[in-house]
Amino acid sequence: MKVAVVGATGLVGSVMLSLLEERNFPVDNLILVASEQSVGKTIQFKGKAITVVGLQAAIDARPHIALFSAGGATSLEWAPKFAAANCFVIDNSSAWRMDPTKKLIVPEINAHLLGLKDKIIANPNCSTIQMVLALYPLHLKYQIKRIVVSTYQSVTGTGVKAVQQMENERKGIKGEMAYAYPIDQNAIPQIDVFMPNGYTKEEMKMVNETKKIMQDDSIALTATCVRIPTVGGHSESVNVTFGNTYHLDDISQILKNTKGITVLDEPEKGIYPMPLLSHQKDDVFVGRIRRDESMENALNLWIVADNLRKGAATNAVQIAEYLITQNWFNAAIAQ
Repeated sequence: MKVAVVGATGLVGSVMLSLLEERNFPVDNLILVASEQSVGKTIQFKGKAITVVGLQAAIDARPHIALFSAGGATSLEWAPKFAAANCFVIDNSSAWRMDPTKKLIVPEINAHLLGLKDKIIANPNCSTIQMVLALYPLHLKYQIKRIVVSTYQSVTGTGVKAVQQMENERKGIKGEMAYAYPIDQNAIPQIDVFMPNGYTKEEMKMVNETKKIMQDDSIALTATCVRIPTVGGHSESVNVTFGNTYHLDDISQILKNTKGITVLDEPEKGIYPMPLLSHQKDDVFVGRIRRDESMENALNLWIVADNLRKGAATNAVQIAEYLITQNWFNAAIAQ
């Protein structure tokens, strides 16, 4: 089993490497790929120093799976080249998510849609993944009609430069800015660029990706995405309106029985999800589960997850784990 990690020196890439080791992923030959500036550097994996190579060298090594986290432009150019070399590409950028010919996968929800011909597989946006994982089982039973979501997103979602900006500001150091404004002690109601409709690209990702993953274009969804000075994970305030009546106890039980979900919902004891609790964990945490008393069949939830793990790297590795369980994938390796 040959596995390439494209973008191995980035935040998500480094978490992918940690997960491959933590989860004992069956990799015999690990190919680390990064930009030309990083070629020749070494990265430790399972006690061995592995030299970083360029994209073409990685293709020449004929990997079976490539985990991409190197940005949309790189994915658009290079993912088809890896796929043409009989490699399954799992891409963490937004490049392929809304392509009608590509599957957008959260393994617990729709991995069964994948087939041998799906050589480029899209990993959803971090804020979308954690929300749909919690909402999908509720949708199956109660039929979601409308979602209103406000996100409070970690600086790690922007990358190393943003983390450094926040740390510099906390130390009173002037440095390179990832954002147009200070982030420490601030909340910036803009993630990605603004679209003609007044929403940001991040907000529209949540709208469009949710409908695609849940395979229901009838769901009405509106989002407001905000960047805040945290590092442990993304938080979301989610208001859902169902088509059917529900019992609050049933909601909690459904979530507790959903793989990948941890319910932390004892507000009287001060127990609820927070980024500090989700940091470096793979589950999505749900709490503050309560009826919306202003609207019939409506519900409020607070959803938190580590955006570098389940929101990115963990979801991608889980897709890869699903692939290696498939007989058709084993046949592809043997070719």
